[in-house]
Amino acid sequence: MDFLCEIVQALVALAALGFIVVLIIAHLSAGMVNLKRHEKEKYFLTATGEKELFPSLQDPHSRELSVVIPAYNEELRMPVMLDEAMEYLEKRQKQNPSFTYEVIVVDDGSKDKTTEVALRYTRKYSADKMRVLTLVENRGKGGAVRMGTLSSRGKFILMADADGATKFSDIEKVEAGLNDLNPRPENMAIACGSRAHLEKESVAQRSMFRTFLMYGFHFLVWFFCVRGIKDTQCGFKLFTREAALKTFSSLHVERWAFDVELLYIAQCFKIPIAEVAVNWTEIEGSKLVPFWSWLQMGRDLIFIRLRYITGAWKLQSTQKTD
Repeated sequence: MDFLCEIVQALVALAALGFIVVLIIAHLSAGMVNLKRHEKEKYFLTATGEKELFPSLQDPHSRELSVVIPAYNEELRMPVMLDEAMEYLEKRQKQNPSFTYEVIVVDDGSKDKTTEVALRYTRKYSADKMRVLTLVENRGKGGAVRMGTLSSRGKFILMADADGATKFSDIEKVEAGLNDLNPRPENMAIACGSRAHLEKESVAQRSMFRTFLMYGFHFLVWFFCVRGIKDTQCGFKLFTREAALKTFSSLHVERWAFDVELLYIAQCFKIPIAEVAVNWTEIEGSKLVPFWSWLQMGRDLIFIRLRYITGAWKLQSTQKTD
């Protein structure tokens, strides 16, 4: 019995030591909020090829809606999504002339012709409606979304994936979800598109290993960061301008787990969040590598919470962008 107790004590001590080591690693390896941009990233091209300066999220809004689309090597998949989005937005503007919008495609350091493809839409619809932000280096999806958001003019800002997995007209669903939150007086609110209602069907189509990874990820999200949101990863989220400024100014994670930190920040600031079911179809060509991407996200989830606990990361008040 004494021997068994010694083993238990040794395991507890080992676990405590391991936790302290992870805590130290998380603290020492924490990067700061990176809002700086390369000189080339401060400008967009007009339909005639002239350079103009992007505005700032800190400026007053001048459009009703901004759509931010992060894109990495998306020359093949993106046109289908952009055709659907522009058709919807143009139709909506014709029905309601007071509705104004812009689409910002953020080329996240692509090696293909993503920028050239997006610029075709600038020439077709004008730079007032379609702008392309080309990042000099790959930042990751979270970094691309943040850079696009910080350059937007909308009263409301929609994050949408370049693959068109979510039907674009479902923006009306997330708009309704946002309005139901009644974001007054500070106008803080976020509506998240959700695929949680499709989970049973997706589980039936997945392998046991991928299902295990999915549920493991959901548990880590719930345990360490975000509670009350079933699907944190759907790339279809609508922000009020004020909520976007508050959350993206504090965002550190620039890769796959950025959605989780974004919602964690929102919950810390007590920003109301709605989860809204949307139509979603899996599109071939995903950049997500099942095992390694999930492993990276799991590590990031643990480090997100530990870095805030140790004070390596702090919730920021609104910061000025460079």
